[in-house]
Amino acid sequence: MSARRIFVPGDAGALAVGADDVAAAIARAAAAAGVAVEIVRNGSRGLYWLEPLVEVETPTGRVAFGPVAAEDVPGLIAAGLLEGKGERLFLGPTAEIPFLKAQTRFTFARCGIVDPASLADYRAHGGGVGLMRAAALPPAEIVATVTASGLRGRGGAGFPTGIKWKTVLEAAGARKFIVANADEGDSGTFADRMLMEGDPFAVIEGMAIAGLAVGATRGYLYIRSEYPHAIARMEAAIATARAAGWLGADCAGSGRAFEIELRVGAGAYVCGEETALLESIEGERGEVRAKPPLPAHKGLFGAPTAVNNLVTLASVPFILAEGAEAYAAIGFGRSRGTMPIQLAGNIRHGGLFEAAFGVTLGELVEAIGGGTLTGRPVRAVQVGGPLGAYFPPSLFDTPFDYESFAARDGLIGHGGIVVFDDTVEMAAMARFAMEFCALESCGKCTPCRIGSTRGVELLDAMIAGREVAKNAALLEDLCDIMKFGSLCALGGFTPYPVMSALRHYPADFGLAPAASAEKEIATWA
Repeated sequence: MSARRIFVPGDAGALAVGADDVAAAIARAAAAAGVAVEIVRNGSRGLYWLEPLVEVETPTGRVAFGPVAAEDVPGLIAAGLLEGKGERLFLGPTAEIPFLKAQTRFTFARCGIVDPASLADYRAHGGGVGLMRAAALPPAEIVATVTASGLRGRGGAGFPTGIKWKTVLEAAGARKFIVANADEGDSGTFADRMLMEGDPFAVIEGMAIAGLAVGATRGYLYIRSEYPHAIARMEAAIATARAAGWLGADCAGSGRAFEIELRVGAGAYVCGEETALLESIEGERGEVRAKPPLPAHKGLFGAPTAVNNLVTLASVPFILAEGAEAYAAIGFGRSRGTMPIQLAGNIRHGGLFEAAFGVTLGELVEAIGGGTLTGRPVRAVQVGGPLGAYFPPSLFDTPFDYESFAARDGLIGHGGIVVFDDTVEMAAMARFAMEFCALESCGKCTPCRIGSTRGVELLDAMIAGREVAKNAALLEDLCDIMKFGSLCALGGFTPYPVMSALRHYPADFGLAPAASAEKEIATWA
């Protein structure tokens, strides 16, 4: 009789709440019962409020239990967990859980389903089809397919991926590079980590397709040092892919070479900016480069380089496997395909929700996220990381796409949403944004280096009640200089949280609501 397969996530989020202890408890209890089990350490499905989420494979599909603690295991097994039965913590068929069923999973289709250590399992679930098709295509045709899909950078800028690749393909150079940016530093974001820990071969496949598309022979995967489990998982997957012929002198049988090297960052937020990241890979201090030249013309080691966010690259295998039309068929406006939206902060159902662009912010926070964990009213939602704008409930009708957020002085960034209830102090949040910029600035440009420090001083004065109206006017002028004068997005985007807090929550700064809002709109819009 074959062993019963039990899935217990090895994802860092699940490990943090005891998944290792749960796996060990299941192994002990099964052995005591004389039942053979195979415990698969899969990735997370992204339902973090239910972790550790234990799944049992049955003849009719996988069923879920959660959140499971180690002390729950003996009782659950006695009630029939190994047969996929029971009442306590039983969630039914995993695919029917409303949070999962409501999603459109293209990029995360295998995350939480496959064994991330097994290339065979990845291929059994449709992995590798895109790479094999790309290996048989000329580079220009791969680029044309990605362009037709409408895929845009998922790191925040939203630049069309196909245009970037075409630029690198057509650039002159004896060597070219692919750089996967997994320096996931935004607050409330974990999509990169989930992919690397739960579906690492999708990352490798996407990078290899990119290499074949632009004529690059080497790719660099840049991971933040705070992700030790992702680093270990990717190192093992790269070695497995190389042994299988997906990497090396004859990449996937294409007759073209492509290799991947992993680099670990040292914790600088600014290294999420593409040119500072390139400096870091080269062994230099992580400082932003002036542009032009663009990295697509002169990037890593002075060669043409395609720098893409990791989710962007992991989205490419679906496009090559299913066709550009399948990807472009869903979305909203110029934002095509799906976005892995990460729900975090004070929210009942925190996790990853992949959906087509166009779902509203209110639907994400209230209907999908379940409102605040505390049960108190939502007061503010920050979208796009620590440099994203704060949106009040009055803007919850905003569709989740690049243009709609930009029209309301916001940005979707890497898709992170952080929720705050009515106890949050928005002046303190604005101060945090300026302080964060001051701490993380590479120091190369004056608006970011000095402006952020002056911003902290102005906000301290306003919070203390000193010349509030005068300092508010100075703060607006300072933000204007930072927005348009900074060398990169660190200084350029810091005004978004500051000015959105000032606009929507003036009373927290000691300002009269009506007068402040009118003045702010007139000067900032």
